Amino acid sequence: MALAAAAQAPLPPQATPADAFVGPPPLIPAGDPASSEFVGPVLVGPFTILDTQVLPGKRARLEWNAGMSFSGSEVISPVVVAHGVRPGPVLCLTAGIHGDELNSVEIVRRIVNGVEPADLGGTLIAVPVVNLFGFSRNSRYLPDRRDLNRYFPGTRHGSIASRIAYNFFIEIVQRCDALVDLHTGSFDRRNLPQVRADLSRPEVREFTRGFGATTVLHSAGSRGMLRNAAIQAGIPAVTFEVGGPGELEAEEIVHGEQAISTLMHKLGMTRHLPAWDEPQPIFYDSSWVRSDAGGLLLGRVRLGESVEPGQVLGIVIDPINNIERDLVSPVRGRVIGMARNQVVLPGFAVFHLGEETSEQQVVSDAQRGSRGVTDEDGGRDPADPESLPLDDELDQD
Repeated sequence: MALAAAAQAPLPPQATPADAFVGPPPLIPAGDPASSEFVGPVLVGPFTILDTQVLPGKRARLEWNAGMSFSGSEVISPVVVAHGVRPGPVLCLTAGIHGDELNSVEIVRRIVNGVEPADLGGTLIAVPVVNLFGFSRNSRYLPDRRDLNRYFPGTRHGSIASRIAYNFFIEIVQRCDALVDLHTGSFDRRNLPQVRADLSRPEVREFTRGFGATTVLHSAGSRGMLRNAAIQAGIPAVTFEVGGPGELEAEEIVHGEQAISTLMHKLGMTRHLPAWDEPQPIFYDSSWVRSDAGGLLLGRVRLGESVEPGQVLGIVIDPINNIERDLVSPVRGRVIGMARNQVVLPGFAVFHLGEETSEQQVVSDAQRGSRGVTDEDGGRDPADPESLPLDDELDQD
């Protein structure tokens, strides 16, 4: 892939082959004396981030100051850096921008602690919990109920959300060559593992090909989202949605782990292809099926299931008047997102259906100006997030 060519300045190689290394080294603070111990061929120099040098072949746990709590204490989020011994791209994995999206946190934790820095090309920067304020309260939001993923790249003197976004963007994101921002569905909805990307951009389109057998949707995204701010800064970036909020889902976590491992192989960062054997992404157009009535939702299909036109996807039950209303699929496709069984109001987005299409068709639509995925609230492009009501939601990313 093109990003694999983005390399750090090489140093003269030594005689011992890189394959002679055995790793991974233990996770240690960058200031620990052990972090200076390394034996073998060093093909790159140290990597500097957060005013700290991480040596080749080492993994370091650094601290990013996300701001100040109500009590006046600093809010410190961990940043784990695995710096390789071979030239390669700097890949950034972010999770927990919404504090209740636990699958994303676990995927990033597994990836960065499972990689072998002593046989790695490039550098992996992992931030398992960006929004520690929300994570500590099991909340999607910051304490003032703002959505952090509507404020990037942020401003130095704005709201708390803008300040956190600015600090994170300057100190972390601008050190990256590419970025994957991991999320889950929101508000009791679950998503089939899916990459959302602005496919009108060739560099982003190329990036999506690295995720293997994963659903890919064109989505221009919303202003203030991390991936959009990264793209504007020249950093290819995508959103990777995996499962639902508030719980750990084993199958979805494994899929996410395999997809990121496949991406790292395609970028030339790792030597061995993981479990998937040269998989290809699957491109979809998509639309939402909504309830026209309020009541109790009872789904009759599973996430990932194939459906036919006219098939009953679920029912909405009016328990007061003893009425059941069917929710019917208008298309032949696949359930790529769905609400959990719950109480719903008229207009509630219940089933997200994907119709398989070709990459060429999706790209053609994107280049004609299609904004792609419609969010569950029917929006495409939000207003200025600073002017929105604090509880307003315009996108599920």
